[in-house]
Amino acid sequence: MRILFIGDIMGRSGREALQRYLPDLKGELKPDVVIVNGENAANGAGITEKICTEFYDWGVDCITTGNHVWDQREIIPYIARDEKLLRPINYPEGTPGNGVVRLSVNGQTLTVINAMGRLFMDTLDDPFRALRDILEKERLGQNTDAIFVDFHAETTSEKMSLAHHIDGRVSAVIGTHTHIPTADAHILKNGTAYQTDAGMTGDYDSVIGVEKELAMHRFIKKMPGERFRPASGDGTICGALVITNDDTGLAVSIEPIRRGGILASATTVA
Repeated sequence: MRILFIGDIMGRSGREALQRYLPDLKGELKPDVVIVNGENAANGAGITEKICTEFYDWGVDCITTGNHVWDQREIIPYIARDEKLLRPINYPEGTPGNGVVRLSVNGQTLTVINAMGRLFMDTLDDPFRALRDILEKERLGQNTDAIFVDFHAETTSEKMSLAHHIDGRVSAVIGTHTHIPTADAHILKNGTAYQTDAGMTGDYDSVIGVEKELAMHRFIKKMPGERFRPASGDGTICGALVITNDDTGLAVSIEPIRRGGILASATTVA
């Protein structure tokens, strides 16, 4: 299975980059499924039903989120209706929406899981335990052909620890949230593809997607300034292509994807 994952869509710049480059990436890479993290898509804060509909129209199959999932209040009733829009699975019981979905992909089954870390983040249930409980039900090669995990977390140590904890039980663990693509895409010892952060899809002439002057003011003046606004320049689309073994569900390869904007391109036609 060929899984294309695209990192945090940041504001209008990120949405425009997705709309512009996704058709070409689908033509070149021929993914069986496209997953995007959309939690910053609505002006840098959350996502809306309209944006979800646009993403699906552009060829996205599943949308993950993170700590900004509830920033747009209109998403609360919508997320309960859209099983392909995920929120982190380790939110407390009774939270609207779901954190795991099974997708039918060319006659195969892909399980997509969204989880969120706790270090320097909201205090949620234990993601390690939540993943362990899910993986008692979702088993590679038994009732699902591939398992993809978007781990939305702040620290590299928590992301790497979780990936090693479930290595060999899932096809891929890719981190989101920090908005910076990391250079550590590789396959772990037991066959799980891993990258600490897929990076942001948005304007990199910024401070993690925010207009530079607004972000710098907070550091230089050490006092509140204007409300953060997403940078609006030419966007880069960032993510990764994971290819799995159809027999085992484990990863065969993982390659970073970058296209457009000011970052150097990184694409693969494997």
